[in-house]
Amino acid sequence: MKKLEGKVSIVTGAASGLGRSIAQLFAAEGSRVVATDINPAGLESLAGEIRAAGGAVTPLRVDISQQGDLDKMFEVTLSTYGTLDILVNNAGVMDDFSPVGDVTDVMWERLMSINLTAPFRAMRSALRIMLEKKAGNIINIASVGGLQGARAGAAYTASKHAVIGLTKNTGFFYAKAGIRCNAIAPGGMMTNIAAGLDMSKVPAPVMERMGPGLALNVRNSHPDEVARVALFLASEESSFVNGTVVTADGGWSAY
Repeated sequence: MKKLEGKVSIVTGAASGLGRSIAQLFAAEGSRVVATDINPAGLESLAGEIRAAGGAVTPLRVDISQQGDLDKMFEVTLSTYGTLDILVNNAGVMDDFSPVGDVTDVMWERLMSINLTAPFRAMRSALRIMLEKKAGNIINIASVGGLQGARAGAAYTASKHAVIGLTKNTGFFYAKAGIRCNAIAPGGMMTNIAAGLDMSKVPAPVMERMGPGLALNVRNSHPDEVARVALFLASEESSFVNGTVVTADGGWSAY
């Protein structure tokens, strides 16, 4: 039997990278997937691939920074599939590696809006559904930047530390209601999250401090490798894993 047979999943940031890999894998394992992103062309491409493989998917353009779009995401999920079993908060953005003294209000507010407030709001809406049936599974994509202090700038680092705290609090408080909440902390990954970042423009003092640690990364993962961690957390194989963080960085943070 497929590991997610009969389950309904929402995957944010599903048009590319890790979100795309998770959506494809979940669909292949029997889940009906609501795939959301701000990139409609990428979503249509994903939907075509999933359907061609025999999977069930509903692509939906969603800007997770907008409460109205998040509300629509849950409305469409319920009207299409009648329930929600798994929420994967994957969508996120990177900063420009600025330390606190150089972070602008615009950068800070954008990172917090997308990386923290949006997952929080999605979790809150998902819990309303999950609490009624006393079952559910939330997976937040954090980062080794949420465990360490020098994998990104101050804004990204703070946002992912907060996501991990939110994950632990949620996993603990709703465990007796049959709801699990875990996070994945990937290391470097072959995705487009840093597509707009020109590392050559990162100030020399920043790279002087961070460079030696960045050089210890053995390699960047392929999104499919991390997607398999998400499948484990979404399935009953991880039934007693709750309120914790699974690091998937090839040993980078073990030094």
